[in-house]
Amino acid sequence: MQEISLNILDVTQNSITAGASLIGIDVVTRGSELTVEIRDDGCGMTEEQAANVTDPFYTTRTTRRVGLGIPFFKMAAEMTGGSFSLRSQKGVGTTVTAVFDTSNIDCMPLGDIGETIFLLVTQNECDFVYHREIDGRSFTLDTRELREILGGIPLSQPEVAAFVKEYIAENSPDGREITEREIR
Repeated sequence: MQEISLNILDVTQNSITAGASLIGIDVVTRGSELTVEIRDDGCGMTEEQAANVTDPFYTTRTTRRVGLGIPFFKMAAEMTGGSFSLRSQKGVGTTVTAVFDTSNIDCMPLGDIGETIFLLVTQNECDFVYHREIDGRSFTLDTRELREILGGIPLSQPEVAAFVKEYIAENSPDGREITEREIR
C-alpha cells in the first residue's frame, strides 16, 4: 500500500468483518511521531490467531490463502524505526497500534485520511469514533452522536454524507487535512 490511510482502511475492514459495532480510530501526530491506533469490539482473536496474524501466510479467511494487510502495516511502521503491536481477546475485541517516524525517508505519506474516514463512516452500519490530533490540536467525530441528532436518517443518505465530508474537512486540526510531510 502506498499510503498509511489505506492501511487504516484495510485494518478497519478487518474490524467490520469481525462484527464490530464500535471502532475507534486515533491518528495522533506529535513532532515527527505518528501513532495510529484502531480499536474494535468485534469477535477478537484467540491467542494463537493473535500470535500468527503478522505472518502473511496465515489467515482465517476461506476466500484466499494469504492475509497481507496486517503484515504490510507492521512492516511499514517498523521500516521507519517505529513499532507495531496487536492486542486481542476472543469475544472482547482487538487493538492494533502502529507508530511511524515521519522524518524517516522510508515513511509513506499519511494520504487523505479525511476521505478514508468519510468512506468508512458513510458506507458502514457500525459506529466510529475518529480522533485526529496534530501537536495538541484535535478533532473527534463520533457517529453515535450524529445518528442521535439525525434520528435514524442514514449517514449514507446523500445530503447527510455531503455534510459529514464537509464537517471532517472543516474541523480537522488546522482547518484542512494536512499530510505528515507538510508538518516537518
